[in-house]
Amino acid sequence: MKYTYLLINFLSVVFPLLLSFDKRVRFYKSWKYIWPGLFITGLLFLVWDVFFTVKEVWSFNPNYILGINFFRLPLEEILFFLTIPFSCIFICACLNYYVKWQIPNRVVRILNNVLILASAVILVFFHDRLYTLINFGTLFLLLLILVYGLKVQWLNRFYLAYFVSLVPFYIVNGILTSVPIVSYNNAENLAVRVGTIPVEDHFYLLSLLLMNVAFFEYFKKRDASFIA
Repeated sequence: MKYTYLLINFLSVVFPLLLSFDKRVRFYKSWKYIWPGLFITGLLFLVWDVFFTVKEVWSFNPNYILGINFFRLPLEEILFFLTIPFSCIFICACLNYYVKWQIPNRVVRILNNVLILASAVILVFFHDRLYTLINFGTLFLLLLILVYGLKVQWLNRFYLAYFVSLVPFYIVNGILTSVPIVSYNNAENLAVRVGTIPVEDHFYLLSLLLMNVAFFEYFKKRDASFIA
């Protein structure tokens, strides 16, 4: 039982790691663009994670973790911010190679604006709930910067990968919240769940992946400009 959360991390990343050497996708060649974003994004989310743990936004069941903690965070929770983004960026790479269809620009524009507007409305009415506040505040700022500031052109592919990533997300988070390995304080969120998963977790994943992919695309583009 003590190895449960660690095993979830391992199973989440082992197949993307092994399949990175597939001769067609050759994802291993992109690893150097992933690590800086994983570090920067992971550091930011870990600071929030520590804050959420201290404020009892969530807690960890000691029966399912090793008991190795850093700043009150289990080792497994720290690994989560490496394994999950890595695996999801791997999904992006596979979709880019095998699936040529992408979400139309018009749909992406609508989706962007709906997410920005919905985040703003939720922030106005539920700003007193800590997880909701930081979650949707982060998503709101990220989308404003990426869509209207940087005007990135890769969101068609990103949203497609995000929707595909929801499949393993429901498996992993379903286990984490149903056992439960992670317990949430409903006073600090909307108290709306999809099964046992807080609705905010969907947008937490969205922000986590958005930031990681943004750094991945930046470092990849910068390297290409140096080579050129």
